[in-house]
Amino acid sequence: MTTNQDAAAVEATVAQEVWRDAFGEVTGLVAGCFPRRETRRTFAEMTEALLMGIERANCWTLAEALGHSGPHRLQHFLARAVWDHDAVRDHLARWAARQLADDRAVLVVDETGDEKSSMDAVGAARQYSGALGGIGLCQVAVHLTYASRFGHALLDRALYLTKDWATDDELRELTGVPDELVFATKPQLAAAMLQRVREAGLPARWVAADEVYGGRELLLAVRELGYDYAIAVPKGHRMATPAGTFTAAALLTRLPRRAWQRLRTGHGTKGDRHYDWAMIEIVPDDTPPGHDEGHGCLLVRRHRYTRELSFYRCHSITPVALADLVATVCARWRVEEDFAAAKSLTRLDEGQVTCWNSWMRWSLVSLVAAALLAVALARTHSAGPTPEAELIPLTRPGLLALRRATVLPEPRRDLAHVLHWSCWRRRHQHRAAACHRRWNETTATATT
Repeated sequence: MTTNQDAAAVEATVAQEVWRDAFGEVTGLVAGCFPRRETRRTFAEMTEALLMGIERANCWTLAEALGHSGPHRLQHFLARAVWDHDAVRDHLARWAARQLADDRAVLVVDETGDEKSSMDAVGAARQYSGALGGIGLCQVAVHLTYASRFGHALLDRALYLTKDWATDDELRELTGVPDELVFATKPQLAAAMLQRVREAGLPARWVAADEVYGGRELLLAVRELGYDYAIAVPKGHRMATPAGTFTAAALLTRLPRRAWQRLRTGHGTKGDRHYDWAMIEIVPDDTPPGHDEGHGCLLVRRHRYTRELSFYRCHSITPVALADLVATVCARWRVEEDFAAAKSLTRLDEGQVTCWNSWMRWSLVSLVAAALLAVALARTHSAGPTPEAELIPLTRPGLLALRRATVLPEPRRDLAHVLHWSCWRRRHQHRAAACHRRWNETTATATT
C-alpha cells in the first residue's frame, strides 16, 4: 500500500508540473491571436473555468465561479470581441499533434449531436444524431481527432447546417452565419478539416471514419491528400475486384472459412476483446490522376458470438499486414472517448450559445481544455509509476481531479459573492419573464 501511495504522490507531483508547462505553452503560442491583453486574459480564465468542478457550465456559472460581477465579459468574449479563433485552432492543432507526434497516427472523423430546446441556436434542426439515438432537435458537428500510440485529442470541429437551414437567409442573419459559408455535406466538412491538417504538416498516415463518410467523394479527397484510409462502408457498397464488381456482402460469400483470423482489438476492465477478421483484395478504383494505384482491400469484422458483421474499405500505398489494418480500424473508437471526455470534463455541449461566433469560440475553448488534458496525460504517462506499483495508468478524470486539488483555481463561493449573484440572476430572470409576458399580451391582442 505504501508503495502505491508513494507512486501516486510522485505521479501527482509530475502531473502538476506537466500541467503548468502545457498551459503556459498553449497560452504563449496563441497570444498573438488576441489584439488586446484583456481578451487574452479572458481566454486563459475561461479555459481554466471549464475545468473547474461546477455543476453546469455556461457564461453565468463560469463568470460566477471566476469571481466576475456579471456574465458580460464572457459573453462579449464569445460573441463580439476581436480575436482570431481560426488562428487559435490552427496553433492548437499543431501543438497537440507535435506533442503526440506519430508518423503512423490516425486522423479520425466523426460527428456528435447536442440536444437543443429551441430553433434559436445556430444550426439547430430536427435531424439524426447518434448521441440522441435517433431524430431530434439538435446541433450536429463533425469533429477530427488525432490518435497516436502516445495519446489522442480533438483538433478541429465544423458545425453542420442542414440544407434548409443553410438556405434560410433570416436564420443566417439572426445567428451571424458568415455570407461565404454555404451548405456542405458532412463528408465535405471532413475533407475541409483534413485539408487544413495536411497544410499544417501534421504527422499522420491514416484516416478512419464510419459509414457516413464512406462515399466516393471523401475517399477520393483522402487519396488526393496523400493519406491511407480505413473507412466503414455498408454491406451494399460496391467494389471492383480482379473477378468483377461486387457488393461487400457478395464478396463475403466467396470467402473461404480458413480466411478468418481471431485478433485482439482492445482491452477492457474484464479482459481482452477479440473479434474474427478477414481481408479480401479489391482493385483501387478511386485513384486520383497522377497518384500510384497502391493496394486496396475489404476488411470484414465478425463478432465472436452474435456473428454481427462490419465492413471497412481500406487503401494503402504500401502493403499492410492484417494486424496493422485492425489496429487502424480500432483507433476510430478514440474519437468516441474524446467526445465523452469533452462533454463530461470540458463542457463541450453545455454552452447554451445561439450565434455562430459564440458556438465557434465556446467549442474551441472546450477543445483547448480537452487537448491540454490529453497532452498532460501523455506526458505524465511517460514518467509513469514504478513497475512495483499495482496501479492502472492515470486517466483523464483522475488527472483532472488532481488538477482541481492543486493548480486550478477554486470557484469563488464566499457569501457576499453568492448573494450578489443570487440577486443578479433573480433580477435578470424577473425582467426576462416580464418581457415575455408583455410580448405574449401584445401578440394575443393583435390576433383578436
